[in-house]
Amino acid sequence: MPAKAHVRVLNTGVGLMAATFSLTRALSARNYDLVIGAGIAGAFDRSLSLGECVLVESEELGDLGAEDHDSFLDIFSLGFGSPDEAPFSNGKLVNKAQDQPFPTGHLKSVTGLTVNTVAGNQATITARSTRYGAQVESMEGAALHYVCLQMGKPFQQLRAISNYVTPRNRAAWKIGEAVMALNAQLIEWLKQST
Repeated sequence: MPAKAHVRVLNTGVGLMAATFSLTRALSARNYDLVIGAGIAGAFDRSLSLGECVLVESEELGDLGAEDHDSFLDIFSLGFGSPDEAPFSNGKLVNKAQDQPFPTGHLKSVTGLTVNTVAGNQATITARSTRYGAQVESMEGAALHYVCLQMGKPFQQLRAISNYVTPRNRAAWKIGEAVMALNAQLIEWLKQST
């Protein structure tokens, strides 16, 4: 990181398609030393606190595939590529370069699941939790990992926990608190780079 950082903020939009397009366009236009994907997430893992910031070290695609009666077949089970074909490693998009110019030791590293439809009923929650065992759920995380891994760009995914993954209950969500925690962490990192 240079002595004085130049920061560009990119609002990628919601979901995999928008995030993939926005990131690819931005990273194709200019060279960046580091990409930080920042957002909120739901937590499957109840040991994570609402408002807590975490680093997502790996992502899986939670609903890209086919239903086969009561079973779900991911793209690898369908024969569309190998789970170890780059940029995948055992079916996951893994950020192997967790080192960055900012201290991250106080942040927990977690596993992520990216979905097009956020879980909101118990059957879906149980199925995804059992199938993947991920700790957090978002709608854009895999886009960040996929694009940056494919383009060879160093990156971090920082998420703040806004809710637990439960049957839909907006009254229990803490989006404001999560956004404040996320902003505080980003500001702390930015102060260290200027």
